[in-house]
Amino acid sequence: MTYLPFAKSKDVRREAESEAPPPTRFSSVNFCIGMAYASAGGSRKILYRTESLYRMWIHPEAVVDAEGRRTTGESKGIGNGDRSGTKAAIGPIEFLDQGGSRMNVSCRAIGATLLAAAAVSLPFAPMAFADTTGWAPTATQALSLQNATDLGPLSPSAPLRITLGLRLQNQAALNTYIEAISTPGNPIYGQSLTPDTFTAVYGPTSDQVQAVTSYLASAGFNDIQVSPNHLVVSATGTAAQVERAFHTTLEQFQVAGQTVYYNTTGAYVPSSLSATVGAVLGLNNVVAVTFPLAKPSDGGASSSTGGSISLPNYPTSYNPQGFQTAYDVGKTATGQATSIAIFAEGDLTGVLQDLRTEEQANGLPQVPVTVVQTGIASTDTSGADEWDLDTQYSTGMAETVKRLYLYDATSLTDSDIALEFNRFVTDDVAKAGSASFGEDETFAYLDGSMLVDDEVFAEAAAQGQTVFASSGDTGGFSSVILPTNGVPAGVPDVEYPAASPYVVAVGGTTLLTNSDGSYNEELAWLAGGGGPSYWETSPYWQSAVVPEGTVGRALPDISMDADPNSGANVYVNGSVMVVGGTSLASPLALGVWARLESAHGNHLGFASPLLYAQYGSAGFHDIVLGDNGPYPATPGWDFATGLGTFDVSQMNAVIGK
Repeated sequence: MTYLPFAKSKDVRREAESEAPPPTRFSSVNFCIGMAYASAGGSRKILYRTESLYRMWIHPEAVVDAEGRRTTGESKGIGNGDRSGTKAAIGPIEFLDQGGSRMNVSCRAIGATLLAAAAVSLPFAPMAFADTTGWAPTATQALSLQNATDLGPLSPSAPLRITLGLRLQNQAALNTYIEAISTPGNPIYGQSLTPDTFTAVYGPTSDQVQAVTSYLASAGFNDIQVSPNHLVVSATGTAAQVERAFHTTLEQFQVAGQTVYYNTTGAYVPSSLSATVGAVLGLNNVVAVTFPLAKPSDGGASSSTGGSISLPNYPTSYNPQGFQTAYDVGKTATGQATSIAIFAEGDLTGVLQDLRTEEQANGLPQVPVTVVQTGIASTDTSGADEWDLDTQYSTGMAETVKRLYLYDATSLTDSDIALEFNRFVTDDVAKAGSASFGEDETFAYLDGSMLVDDEVFAEAAAQGQTVFASSGDTGGFSSVILPTNGVPAGVPDVEYPAASPYVVAVGGTTLLTNSDGSYNEELAWLAGGGGPSYWETSPYWQSAVVPEGTVGRALPDISMDADPNSGANVYVNGSVMVVGGTSLASPLALGVWARLESAHGNHLGFASPLLYAQYGSAGFHDIVLGDNGPYPATPGWDFATGLGTFDVSQMNAVIGK
C-alpha cells in the first residue's frame, strides 16, 4: 500500500519572495497549501515567513471565509485548455495554529480527482506541550496521515533500526568544487574526488562521529555502524529508546487496511549535536515510493493540444536495437568500458534470469552482474517487473557494459533507500545509476530523507558519478492525487529523488520512427512528470535556460521515450510484456550515458552541467509538440521535456566541449 503526502511544512529551504503580503487576508486560517495554484489567473502563489509559520499569499481576488473556503475569485487552470481548472473539495486538513492548537481547515485545490485515501498533513509550529529546552530540531518533522485510525503508542519494546544523517562540512566549498570540475576550460575540469578524499575534506569529522556514536550507546542503542563517508550512522534500539533519544512520539495507525507506525512529533537531538545531526530516518515504515511504470492500456499517445497527428510509423514497442536505431547511436562506442548501477529492492533472482533471457533473445552479450545487498535480504518480488525493465533497457541501450551493479535494499522506505544510495557513492565503482521510482517530494522533505540523500548525491557529483531518476507518471501533478496515466489532474508538484539538484530528472515522450526505424519526431508524453520544485533550489546550470521567473529546481532535465504505446519489450517471468512510463525513460538515459562515458574514457563526470552546456545543440532533439497537463512542450527548455531527447551520435561529438 502506498501512503502519500499532501501538505507542506515550515523551514522551507529557499527564501520566499520579499513582497509584503497583506496579513489581514488570513483571519483564523493559518495555511492552505491546497490553494497554491488555485487563485485567480492560476499564477503561482508565494510562500512567506510570518513568525514561525509559512503562509500562502492568497491572491487579493481570492478571499477565503473562516473555514478556508473561497468566497470570491475565479479558479483557473495553469495549462492550455480548461482541463486542470475544475475544482474539487479535498476535505478537512488538520493544522495547528500558532499556539499549537488543532484547527480543521477546508481547502480547495485544482483537479477533478480526490486525494488518495492517505495523505499527509503536518503541524506548522512546535507542539504547545513539548518542552524542547536543551534540544535542537532536525529535518525530520512530524507526520500525520489523513483517514488514519490511531491504534495507540507503538509498543515500547518494538525493535527499530534507525539511521542518522550527519551534516556535510564545507558545503559551499563543495558546490564550488563541483562547478569547477564540471566546466570545460577550468584548470581542474574533468577531475574528481576519491571517497577517502571526499570524507577527509567534506565529511563530518571523527570527533563529530564519535560524539554521535557515544550518544547512541549511552541511550542504549546497539549494533552501531558508521558509513565510510561518515554521512550515515545506523543503530538498533527499542521504540522506547528511540522516543527518549530523539524527544519524539511514535504511534501506530491503520490506514486502508494496513498497519503502520510513524512519528507524530518531530525528531530532536541534544543541542550539542545540532551542528552534526541533520535528520533521523527510520521513525516510520510508511512506503511512499511508487513506480512510474505504464502498460499500453494505461495511456495513449495523443496530445491535449488537439488536432490530428500523422504517424509515419508507430510501432507497438521496441527492443533494445530499436531504441539504438531511433536515438542514433551510430558509431558511438558501446558501454563496454563503463560500469553502471540500478537501485532495486527485494529478491532479484527472477530479474537476473529474465535479463539473461532478454540478452539471448536480442543477441546481446551477457553483462557481468554484481548484487550488492544494502540491508537485510528481502523475499519481496512485487517490484520485479520494474527491475526487469531497468536492467534490460539500461544495458540494452548501452549494448553492453563493463559491469552491472544492483544495489538491493531491504524495503522501499526512505530510510532503506538512503542506505543504498549511500552505498553507491562509498563503493564508487559505477559511473552512473538509475532510480526508476519516486515519491511526492514533500514526503522526502518531511521525514528528512531529502536532506540525507541530497548530501549523498552531492558526493556522487564530486566523485564524477551521475544518478538518473524518473520524473513520474502523473504529468505535471503530484502523485498525492490518485494517478491516471494520460489524464493527470490535481495539485502541481514533482517527484523525489528526481527533484534533487544533483540528480538528472528524466521525463517522458512518445517516440515516432520512420519505416526503417530511424528517428522521425517525438511528442511530450501526457503523463510525463515535470514542473518546479517547492523545496529544492535551482542549480547554477539551469539559471540561463529555464523560463524567467522560475522559482526552485525545474524538472525534467532531459526526456526519453515513456509512452507505453511506444514502449519496450520487456521479459517478465520469461514472457514478453510491453512496458512504458518514465521508468523506461530513466534506464534508457543511463544506457546512453554509459556509451558517452565509454567513448570519452570515463572522464565526463557528473552529467547535468555538461548536458545543460549543450542546450540548443544538435545533441538534443528539441520537443515542441504535446504537453504533460499544465505544461506544453515549446521550443527550447520546457517543463514537459526539459532539454529534449538524445541524438547519441551528435551528443557524442559535442559533449564536454
